[in-house]
Amino acid sequence: MKVARFSLDGVIAFGIVDDDELVVLKGDPMFAGYDPTGDRVALRDVKLLAPVIPRSKIVGMAHAFYSDDEEREQAEPREPLFFLKPNTAVIGPDDPIFLPAQSHDVRVEGELAIVIGKIAKNVTVENAEDVIFGYTIANDVTARDLLERDGQLARAKSFDSFCPLGPVIDTEYDWTSLHLTGRVNGEKFQKGTAELYKHSVAEVVAFVSSVFTLLPGDVILTGAPDRAEKVRDGDAVQIEIPGIGILTNPVKRL
Repeated sequence: MKVARFSLDGVIAFGIVDDDELVVLKGDPMFAGYDPTGDRVALRDVKLLAPVIPRSKIVGMAHAFYSDDEEREQAEPREPLFFLKPNTAVIGPDDPIFLPAQSHDVRVEGELAIVIGKIAKNVTVENAEDVIFGYTIANDVTARDLLERDGQLARAKSFDSFCPLGPVIDTEYDWTSLHLTGRVNGEKFQKGTAELYKHSVAEVVAFVSSVFTLLPGDVILTGAPDRAEKVRDGDAVQIEIPGIGILTNPVKRL
């Protein structure tokens, strides 16, 4: 099932995607269930929004992919690495990624994102799927020059608009089937599959929940395969994951 958050005539609502229409719901299905209002609206008539606004945090996994099969075979197991982004970094489909005046080297990376659906603390690997509401597409934007200058991730990852999400949440997506493609102005810069993940989705959720409590609506970015791409004013970024859709965002200089 694909769940969208959208705006129509100034009203924000949730709906279930049914071909080229949305079945309008009475509330956020994460909390209110799938209770339809009886209305349907055409997808072409609405503005899709970020399908979730994290209640407390965005967790980003770092160095989450092996570069190739050879590295995977030779690598020693290590604990996952992660960082945090503020929820104010979130934007939705077709919203602009703003290049901050402080940076002259902003880069984008497409990722699969986990949307947490239940309070989760010390979740086991075996029970991790029980706390996942679904999956969406993320674009993890980073000011690379500020990262190098600061020597840490906080400022470089945290600017407003540095976490596009969308276009929908797929509650039945099979993460093991992941095929991700990133494009800037139609030119492919990124590709990857689930085969090179260092840790499974269940392992990631279990590990993060052992550190702090995950709340409904929290988002975990599962990491970027391949490479990041520098973007400039006027560029258009597309991140595609078949089964979920295409997340498109223009780039603008502040």
